[in-house]
Amino acid sequence: MPDNESMNAGEIIRYVYSALRAKGHDPIMQLVGYIISGDPTYITSYKNARSLIRRVERDELLEEFVRFYVENIEKGK
Repeated sequence: MPDNESMNAGEIIRYVYSALRAKGHDPIMQLVGYIISGDPTYITSYKNARSLIRRVERDELLEEFVRFYVENIEKGK
């Protein structure tokens, strides 16, 4: 596992996404479920992903998703 103390929200999302895929889950649906409900069981405990994502506030995760989306819209113009 990477040094989780120095990981930012984007890095944590990528790490958790990878762990969810490795376990055969739909990462988008699982992350959305977690952000909406706050229920950590949406995130696998594989590779300590559940513990890691709980270090980031859900609103910060949502902010990271929106930032990424908007930045990529701008690149596509």
